[in-house]
This record gives sequence, C-alpha cells and structure tokens, in this order.
Amino acid sequence: MSFHLAKETMEPAPNTLPTYSAEDLTKGSDQAQIILGDKTYTLRITRADKLILTK
Repeated sequence: MSFHLAKETMEPAPNTLPTYSAEDLTKGSDQAQIILGDKTYTLRITRADKLILTK
C-alpha cells in the first residue's frame, strides 16, 4: 500500500520583526547592555561569533 501526500506550497512569511546587527548594538566592542524594565542584561559576542545574553 502506498500513500501519496499532497505537497503544499509554503512561502515564508515576510520578516516583520525589527532586525538589528549585533555589531551595531555593540558599536565595535564585544558587549552591549540591554535594558528591559528595571533589569539590565549584557549581550556578548564570543570569539566563536555566538551571542550570549546574561542578566
């Protein structure tokens, strides 16, 4: 017995989220502070080009 599934055409939704470059946020450094309410977070770019967000 074989089943044939209909292929749906899925188009990606347009990106409606604000987009920021990590380099722009850190302004040439490897860290930036991000404030949310009364808390401050640190965004760090690692040597392996990964992002870490800490409280």
